[in-house]
Amino acid sequence: MRFLVLLVLALTISFITPLQGQYRKLPVSEYVDKMKAGWIGQMAGVGQGAPTEFRYCGTMIPPEAMPAWKPEMVNQFHQDDIYVEMTFLRSLELYGFDVSIRQAGIDFANSGYPLWHANLAGRENLRKGIAPPDSSHPAFNSHADDIDYQIEADFSGLIAPGMPNLVIELGEKFGRLMNYGDGLYGGQFVGAMYAEAFFTRDIPQIIQTALAAIPAESQYAECIRDVIQWHQQNPHDWPKTWELINQKYQLNPDYRQFSCSDRSGRFNIDAKINGAYIVMGLLYGRGDLDQTIIIATRCGQDSDCNPSNAAGILATTIGFDHLPRKYVEALNPEGKFSHTPYSYPRLIEVCTRLAHQAVFRQGGHVESDPTGEQDCFLIPVKKAIPGQLQISSQPGPIANSRYSIGESALITAQRGLDLSDQLAQFAPGWKIAQCGFDMNPGLRENYLGKSKVLLTHPLDKDTPCILSRKLKVPKTGNPKLHLTVSHHTDPAGDWELKVLIDKQTILTQTIGNTSADNRWLDIDIDLTPYAGKTINLELLNQPTGWSYEAAYWASIQIK
Repeated sequence: MRFLVLLVLALTISFITPLQGQYRKLPVSEYVDKMKAGWIGQMAGVGQGAPTEFRYCGTMIPPEAMPAWKPEMVNQFHQDDIYVEMTFLRSLELYGFDVSIRQAGIDFANSGYPLWHANLAGRENLRKGIAPPDSSHPAFNSHADDIDYQIEADFSGLIAPGMPNLVIELGEKFGRLMNYGDGLYGGQFVGAMYAEAFFTRDIPQIIQTALAAIPAESQYAECIRDVIQWHQQNPHDWPKTWELINQKYQLNPDYRQFSCSDRSGRFNIDAKINGAYIVMGLLYGRGDLDQTIIIATRCGQDSDCNPSNAAGILATTIGFDHLPRKYVEALNPEGKFSHTPYSYPRLIEVCTRLAHQAVFRQGGHVESDPTGEQDCFLIPVKKAIPGQLQISSQPGPIANSRYSIGESALITAQRGLDLSDQLAQFAPGWKIAQCGFDMNPGLRENYLGKSKVLLTHPLDKDTPCILSRKLKVPKTGNPKLHLTVSHHTDPAGDWELKVLIDKQTILTQTIGNTSADNRWLDIDIDLTPYAGKTINLELLNQPTGWSYEAAYWASIQIK
């Protein structure tokens, strides 16, 4: 009898503190409950933090500026910080866990939503035919350490309970589309926290377990260890820990060697400092969802993504049925996430199906409990094996990976922002291609005394935005192309205008403070040499120094 008691006790302990070669037991119903909560936490965190995003850089958000929670904030069906990661879920749903990284890249390249930073650079590389892993390599992607995959990695842990190596594998497949080095490790760390959150509410344990999923020598791991230590030193003073984080990871250039920033240096979208703010919310929130969101938001910088990650992890530990009612009472079950086939119920269904596949793929299985009333996942305990250390400022060699002609034919999405409708209002008959997403392109009601002004932006540092049209030039009347153009008011705001006729450059003009000192410049192009002919006109918004590169068009007319 004593032997049986000891055996039962040993088995019970093994599920609480599992060792290599043992199994963790997770009722499927409990998995679903916690996974559902993980998505709600993400939606709640980003919903409450969204009004503050990047409005406070290098400074804490004052308490009076913190948005108050409203139940309808949970319905974040049009939030890119939520729906982008569903592109990766969709690839897994369609092709399974053995989907190739090249197919994952094709699916991401064909996504139709606006993107920024590492996501945008990675997707543009894919659309150019630069296949992964080179799409994220620092030689081609100057945003490789940015926060992007960290924002999107929640899915990887939510479908891999207790399986950190699967989280790592998913990062190597999907995170490699846009991130490298610390940018990749941020996503693998976040995903591993979710994976552990299914089995404990002990936040320090969740953080320590997830640290084992990334290279210990990385600056990202160093940053998280620092936050843990500073929390231990200042357990009741999160602003003090914030100051220490700011001193080292904001102000010290050694920790921003591949960090995207604005000219002030205050804007910081690096994965490290924003990952620190996720951990801040979790540690100082002390298991309270309200406080976790508030603290992760008030740390500033990407202050909707960080509380989204933190709240998603904490909510996973709590479970849907035990979440405060204010976070679920206004949830719209019919709402559909933008650019996806998923409603919230279908999202839960797909994740549950993928989790079953993941358990079997990792060597686990499903069994009924002794009462036969519910199925349970038996998940093998495996030590996390992180990838090799990579440093974005000192990258390894490129893979020379390119899509074949056949693969490129599968990438059908338009490059850049589609402003066709707005351009039709401004200049009928013209087309637009390769318009970037920076500086919010589109029609402006007023700009510098002009009304109905069109703003365009180059796609990237090497790719101009192009306005084009085919024109039958009149035979008489001294026809000309008339342009009225301007630039951003910042002293660094300039761009290069190129006018091409039948691919021949006939004008190159810098539009900036020197050439347009009264802000607007009128330009006339004589078209009489082409009288009676049909020509192809192209107007290029060409990048110069990649600072405030927007072109402002007040008039594009044939006179």
